[in-house]
Amino acid sequence: MEAALYGPEGFFVRCAPAEHFRTSALASPLFAGAIATLLVRLDAALHRPDPLDLVDVGAGRGELLTGVLAALPEDVRARVRAVGVEKAPRPGELPSTIGWTADLPSGVVGLLVATEWLDNVPVDIVELDEHFRRRYVQCSPDGVESLGAEVSPPDAAWLDRWWPLDGAPVGARAEIGAPRDEAWAAARAAMARGLALAVDYGHFAADRPLFGSLTGFRAGREVPPVPDGSCDITVSVALDSLGSPTRTQRDALRVLGIDGSRPPLAMASADPAGYVRALARASAAAELIDPAGLGGHHWVMHWAYAGGYD
Repeated sequence: MEAALYGPEGFFVRCAPAEHFRTSALASPLFAGAIATLLVRLDAALHRPDPLDLVDVGAGRGELLTGVLAALPEDVRARVRAVGVEKAPRPGELPSTIGWTADLPSGVVGLLVATEWLDNVPVDIVELDEHFRRRYVQCSPDGVESLGAEVSPPDAAWLDRWWPLDGAPVGARAEIGAPRDEAWAAARAAMARGLALAVDYGHFAADRPLFGSLTGFRAGREVPPVPDGSCDITVSVALDSLGSPTRTQRDALRVLGIDGSRPPLAMASADPAGYVRALARASAAAELIDPAGLGGHHWVMHWAYAGGYD
């Protein structure tokens, strides 16, 4: 998974994610507007620091950063230090005002956001064999799977705590989320003051997928997760193991003014053009807050303040 996503010929190194799948950041400018609203509120809570950091982890081609900057009031935008964190080279069309790095920065004062990043942090997958032993799933570059060694003690400890397979049938799978926990801990540690926010899809202990969630995406379609660099390979996130509070995107966006309400019908005759624009906005908002889709994703939040974390 590591090589297929981030190696020299890996998917995220040579492909533009927007050409293959839709995230909230790519679905509508309303999402960038909501993040801009969040940043403005955070700026006030932090007493308007200069610079005000905006860090996008798993930045793609910088679409979210560009959208947030465009939606900010000028007085806030003038103080923003925007940085994209991504393994791919800096996009040629990216404005020079946006920084670009392959590594997490440190001492962030402001907002660190990671939209569908954790689901692409590589993990090991285990499967119960015919003797109910937990063994690693191996995969060749052409997608042929086999079972390897039994899990190591550290991985066994994580599984016992977060994804026990007791009573599960032969063939049941679990996805070891320890690397996601470590990645999220590193994102939290990057914060000096402000908010670290991960937006992703996943599950909790009560609803773990019995046979796992490993899948692939290419050109807008779900495809077999062949680890040859030709497709996105993704695994849902064990959200509760991250150790931070969560809320659904539907709830979070409503707090930020995105509710999907349709404009009043009377507006159609009084202001036809405005009605069409408002209707389009409502449709875009509805996609972002649909509980069966993007609205069912979770916002994982970690507040950092001088002296510790909350």
